[in-house]
Amino acid sequence: MKVIITGATGMVGEGILLACLENPTITEIVMINRRTFPLQNPKLKELIVSDFMKLENYSADFKEYDACFFCAGISSIGLKEPEYTHITYDITLNVAKVLADLNPKMVFTYVSGALTDSSEKGKSMWARVKGKTENDLMKLPFKGVYNFRPGFMKPVAGQTNVKWIFKPVIWIFPILLPSQTLTLNQVAQAMINAVQKGFSKHVLEIKDIKELAKL
Repeated sequence: MKVIITGATGMVGEGILLACLENPTITEIVMINRRTFPLQNPKLKELIVSDFMKLENYSADFKEYDACFFCAGISSIGLKEPEYTHITYDITLNVAKVLADLNPKMVFTYVSGALTDSSEKGKSMWARVKGKTENDLMKLPFKGVYNFRPGFMKPVAGQTNVKWIFKPVIWIFPILLPSQTLTLNQVAQAMINAVQKGFSKHVLEIKDIKELAKL
């Protein structure tokens, strides 16, 4: 299986990447980054793209891939709605449209967030924008689209992109809030299973991600 990963320089993307590198069913990975990520592996390639809104310029690099694990994202803290919408909605949809045109048999998985607003009408700005992103991704002509809504995610072994604020509490969240906690290994396995086996739901909450990871 050949996979595209975005967001490898962030905590979620790095965790998914490391888990995928350990999975024998994945034979090739290309990570799309704005800045280089110093990791070497025989089945890993890196493509530096300074502007994701111009991804079509790199179309030749994305043909015949089975999946895209879209893990890029940003916190809404300190951002006004137009800026957050551009980063969260515009860029994501542009990447997805380019890939859908090139790979109609591709499965696209999107890391959204718990409490995302599918109605697009709630008071929470970030939740509305994420909801619109999910909804419009599911309209694209992929083989399948799966929106993942994880809660707290425990990093995988060897990760370097873990924010300092999380490090003191990583060990305690699974104990205090097990129903709201996932490991990035679980998330990665669920993404892989979504591609290889499919799933009955296209918007996955924490319990659904755990179920899919076990298939």
